[in-house]
Amino acid sequence: MTRLQLLGLTVAAAIFATASVHAEGDKAAGRKLIYTCNGCHGVPGYANAYPNYPVPRIAGQNEQYIVNALHEYKSGDRKHPTMMAQAQSLSDKDIEDIAAYLSSLAK
Repeated sequence: MTRLQLLGLTVAAAIFATASVHAEGDKAAGRKLIYTCNGCHGVPGYANAYPNYPVPRIAGQNEQYIVNALHEYKSGDRKHPTMMAQAQSLSDKDIEDIAAYLSSLAK
């Protein structure tokens, strides 16, 4: 085999291994975890008191978007006092489960 073929096989194996490492969230577990999310995100037309803005509906949102957003709140890259506190109480598995469940819901 040539070096280029070996390199191609190595890259393909690395991509395949990385893709299969991603654990899919457990929708049933996520359903149990979202009870606090519904207090704001499940109320049509709800506006947050501080900072004052309409709270987005998250049912049916893209799974990876939810994962990214919760990780960003957890790390402090996204700023919102309530969301930062909520996200900091979640494990990575909790975040995956919540995202799997919410993304499975119809918009």
